[in-house]
Amino acid sequence: MLREFSRRTTERLRAALPLRLALPALEPVLAENVAKEVRKDALVIACAAEALAAGAPPGPEAARRLLAAAREIDREFLARAGRLPVRIEIPYERIEPLRLRRIELGLALAHRVLDGWRQGKKLRRVISREELERRVFEMLQLYADETQALSLSLRLPGFLAPVRERIAQRLHLDLSSVARSLSREVARAAGASRAAPH
Repeated sequence: MLREFSRRTTERLRAALPLRLALPALEPVLAENVAKEVRKDALVIACAAEALAAGAPPGPEAARRLLAAAREIDREFLARAGRLPVRIEIPYERIEPLRLRRIELGLALAHRVLDGWRQGKKLRRVISREELERRVFEMLQLYADETQALSLSLRLPGFLAPVRERIAQRLHLDLSSVARSLSREVARAAGASRAAPH
């Protein structure tokens, strides 16, 4: 889902002139960022499955462990970022509250869905389409907010530095727009029913 989110956003960014100029510098960063976020999401799902196997929902301690694991993934990302055409400083004071909320939402949703599947329930019996759309949108919106905070901290090549804030605003606008449509599509494709689950 995050790869599709990124692909659609990048297509939209290509239509905006300042971003068309910036994309050659930003696309490698965006691709690396998506790859690291996919790794983080995989850890969230695995943690939810472990909690389910242990017979209890994941608690705040699990979210804090995942937050620490996310920092480690970021360190690996930054080590590779030296070859990218931008300099990255991760503003943890701004992104960690967003990231923690996204982890908490992901843990709760993954645990709920996995528990339903374990009981032999179809997704539409576990969560309504409206709620699934709302949860997916909230997680993608938090990702968009986190990406905006990160993009405002990028040190871009000289000719792009003056438009950094405009680039960050446009990126956030496009991420938010894609988040809305993609969350709707995910809920529809997942087969969740319109009625509340029984």
